[in-house]
Amino acid sequence: MSSLSLGQCFTLATIMEATAPKPGNVHRGSDFEDLSYPDFVVAASLVGPRLDADAALPVGQTILHAVQTTRVAVGTNTNLGTLLLVVPLAKVPRDVPLASNVGAVLRRLTREDARQVYAAILHANPGGMGKVDEADVAAEPPADLIAAMRLAAERDRVARQYATDFADIFETVVPLMAAAVEQCPDLLAAIVHVHVQLMARFPDSLIARRCGKEVAAQSAIRAQRILDSGKPGDDVYDYGLSDLDFWLRADGHRRNPGTTADLVAAGLFVALRDGIIKPPFRLARLD
Repeated sequence: MSSLSLGQCFTLATIMEATAPKPGNVHRGSDFEDLSYPDFVVAASLVGPRLDADAALPVGQTILHAVQTTRVAVGTNTNLGTLLLVVPLAKVPRDVPLASNVGAVLRRLTREDARQVYAAILHANPGGMGKVDEADVAAEPPADLIAAMRLAAERDRVARQYATDFADIFETVVPLMAAAVEQCPDLLAAIVHVHVQLMARFPDSLIARRCGKEVAAQSAIRAQRILDSGKPGDDVYDYGLSDLDFWLRADGHRRNPGTTADLVAAGLFVALRDGIIKPPFRLARLD
């Protein structure tokens, strides 16, 4: 088991995810007009201690406090999806396995948790939410948060985790992360590789909401072509990453694979919590 606190795991996971030069996302070498790499670092640095301070609080209140902390610090949304994934995981006792116990955390969610999660979503003001007939985030919060997440599961991969006891995280993301960390020469390369693998396997739901399912499917096909071309470090693989990055950014960042980034951050949190990734961290220089 890791000696890191859960807040430290969150801070490191979100900084590592933001630092890795993943195609289509903010990283140290590429900002968006309204969102920068320092925004992620500042928010991660302040939210980690907030999570440790709120360790005994319910899920909804913890998420709301973390979103409020982020908004005060950087004035924008850097971490809503990641918090929605990480906070239930952080409520699992450290001495029991995550995969078999996160469901118990989800089943204890109350009407008040639902109210506070909806308040956090509205406070974060994320892009690409759209409007739906049932359980819309701008409407009255539901009594049952899991039921609302089930309604959203087909259009939002973060919501899908609540409806499936985080199946994608434990069956796909964490195994891919463990394998990549073992095989890749440095941690940032491993994170990028996991990101591309997830893009290929799960068409990004943020892209789908913003640009349509066909564009999301096209992004998955492009990611799979990179995987088919070679392995991290091969010239053809690296050229493919550059091409995918250019295509994802070509429409004013509307093709930003933000949900994939949230899944990666959650996978990193689990890997840090459970000692799959542990100090000293093998981070290559970004020239």
